[in-house]
Amino acid sequence: AAKRAAESGVPWRAPSGPDEFADAIGEPAVVVDAVFGVGLTKAPAEPFAAAIRAIDACGAFVVSADVPSGVDSDTGRVPGRAVRANLTVTFTALKPGLLLYPGAERTGHVSVADVGVPADCLPATDVLEVWDAADYRRVLPVAPRDAHKNDRGRVLVVAGSRAYTGAAALAVAGAQRMGAGYVTLAVPESIAPTMQVKLTSAVVVGLPENPGGTLASKTLDAVDDLARDHDAVVVGPGLTVASGTVLLVRKLVRDLALPLVLDADGLNALVDAVELLDARQYPTVLTPHPGELARLLSTDAVSVQSDRVSSAMRLTGEHRCCVLKGARTVVAGSGRRVVTLTGNPGMATAGAGDVLAGMTGTLLAQGVAPLAAGALAAHLHGAAGDAAADALTETCVMAEDIADHLPQAVRGIAG
Repeated sequence: AAKRAAESGVPWRAPSGPDEFADAIGEPAVVVDAVFGVGLTKAPAEPFAAAIRAIDACGAFVVSADVPSGVDSDTGRVPGRAVRANLTVTFTALKPGLLLYPGAERTGHVSVADVGVPADCLPATDVLEVWDAADYRRVLPVAPRDAHKNDRGRVLVVAGSRAYTGAAALAVAGAQRMGAGYVTLAVPESIAPTMQVKLTSAVVVGLPENPGGTLASKTLDAVDDLARDHDAVVVGPGLTVASGTVLLVRKLVRDLALPLVLDADGLNALVDAVELLDARQYPTVLTPHPGELARLLSTDAVSVQSDRVSSAMRLTGEHRCCVLKGARTVVAGSGRRVVTLTGNPGMATAGAGDVLAGMTGTLLAQGVAPLAAGALAAHLHGAAGDAAADALTETCVMAEDIADHLPQAVRGIAG
């Protein structure tokens, strides 16, 4: 490209050192960034870092070729300086690093250019999938016109404690808004009256508790009895990691013969006991944020965020999907990876994940496979958050608003 430009009369200047890049660039209207392409995994060294600094400082409209220089095209990592483009023209197909943060923040508008690579030369597996509305519509359950409430999925939510009543209520709201026909909430007995007042259309059952107002381990038989009348179980929001509750969660993971969603303290209870997940033979969806996933993988959140896709894949299994929450939620399972493009910073608020857990539980109860359930729930959750932000601003979004705006999100894919 540089040779053709020079042959066409475009002035050519080769800076002799890092300090000359700014003078060499001058004051152009447009800069084409082609310092690096795919394959970069470490911080750019000099003189390349100087070229990137000069591009960012010149104030021109920047077009990056394939990937903004300095962005890891596989993970979205930015290990050093990186160009902040206005437009990225990527070749043949989207690269994961253009979709995942922090790299996604540097791409500007992304356009895919067909450069003549045959489709059968592209990898068919181990790719990061981007679903469109039609893909999500195909896995969205639609009730028949003569449906009974039991046909729409029966969800049991095991959640809450004396300190965290709201988490349980939000998980129920997510399950109900996602279309469950019947939702039961199992909580410590001391907060059952409060939840019965708060939740008009859900059944609330109080169970034995520890002195601190958390579910006791001896409630296992009661939860098993309740579960028999349900199609899926959500465990975790607001439970705490009191010792009796941890024992209860581990027993449920081991013994429940139903589809299961594990969120929040349902995940924290499995630190040092992740092997229990491998023994499960029933559909299971895990919904960790980076910190929770890091604890399960015996690493730290920085490492998880440095390669979100690979980190999520590490917690998948034959019947198990991992929904790694955060900006551009990653859903991994069945050897596949899906990235969610909906959502906004306003959703970084307490309780948002509880809503997602409830939504996912409903989809499992309606017979959706774990990967599809996780992907659809994550997309609709983000789209509901976007609708809430449009109505209320990102600053003012609360978790309750996500559940309230879920109908708009569903309408957006249902047609």
